[in-house]
This record gives sequence, C-alpha cells and structure tokens, in this order.
Amino acid sequence: MTKFKIFLNYSKEEKWLEHMSAQGYQLKKVSLVYTFDFAPPEQVNIRIDYRQFKNSRDFLDYCSLFEDSGWRHIAGTKDSGAQYFKKAWDTKADDIFSDAASRAGRYKRLADMMMSISIAFIVILFPMFLSGSFQWENFLNPKALYLTPGLWEMSGQTFWRHFWFETPFALMRGFGWLFWLLFIFSYVFFTIKSWTLYKKTLKQSN
Repeated sequence: MTKFKIFLNYSKEEKWLEHMSAQGYQLKKVSLVYTFDFAPPEQVNIRIDYRQFKNSRDFLDYCSLFEDSGWRHIAGTKDSGAQYFKKAWDTKADDIFSDAASRAGRYKRLADMMMSISIAFIVILFPMFLSGSFQWENFLNPKALYLTPGLWEMSGQTFWRHFWFETPFALMRGFGWLFWLLFIFSYVFFTIKSWTLYKKTLKQSN
C-alpha cells in the first residue's frame, strides 16, 4: 500500500507512522510516497533522523551504531536524507537522540540542504532571465507560443488534437521559468520552516 503525505515536522511524522503501524501497516520505503507492507498491528516507537552520507561504508556504520543501541533502520538510503528507525528491542531509551540539541540538529541539516537546493535553482533561473526567456508579451499573446503552422485556422478534432499535443511545449517555451521560480519559493519556504523547527526544538534544551 502507498500513501502520499508531506511532513516538515518530524515529530508529527513519527506519530503518524506509529499510528499506521498500530493499524497493521509496516513502513517499507519512503520516496515520493510512503510504501507500507501489511503486517500484524504493532505498538512501536519510530524515530527519524536526517543525514546524508558520502559513501556506503559511512552509511552502514551509521545504521550499525543504532542497531547496537536497539534501533533497527527500516527506511532511507545514504542519499535520501531522512532515515527511519524502529525500536527493535526493549531498552531504557525511547528516543535515538540524547537531548533536545541533538534532536534539533536534524532540522538544521534539513534546512541547510533545502537552502543548497534553492541556491542551485537560482543559479539555473538567472541565465534564463539574461537570455530573454522572461517576456511579458507571452502573457499578452500566448498564441504566439504555438508553432504548428495553421493551428488557429483548424477546427474540430483536428484543432484539439494539435492544440493539446503542443500545449505542454508552448508552456515550457514561454513560461518554463515559472516552474523554476515555483521550486525556488517552495524550497525557501521549506528552509524557513525547517529553521523555525530547529530553533523551537533547540529552546527545549534550555
């Protein structure tokens, strides 16, 4: 079974995954969606860290360290960032973090990554503006973006077939920069939200 959800607050995501486990859905993989296996309902502790690794050896050592402490790695890869752990056996510790400061650190690492992506998108978008991709005329005369000869003289099914075929290309031709701008705003928002959660979590250690 798969489910699509977006979380920026790891604590809320952990509680949701624990609830899913209690309903008989065991987390298998997280990518664009959450993938679950059917399993007997189980009351578990699930914790999430955020780390990326340069090589597989460091990633395996990281997972082994938590395994030795009673936490089994259930989802995440060396490049995915989010790492998911399930309490594997009874220990006194109900958390993978020793204090609020270390718990807050995952949000800071996430914010740093989001900011890096934002900067990368800005680097891509800037040359598009310099090359003249941004033109107000495209808003005033969008028909000019369609290059199919005689398109606007066509009618009936012939028109709609050509129109819908070329529309995605026309949008990318005239407004492709808007997609990059949307990505930038989204990742800047994620950066601010992650940084806010970092500061909020950090205060809990004071």
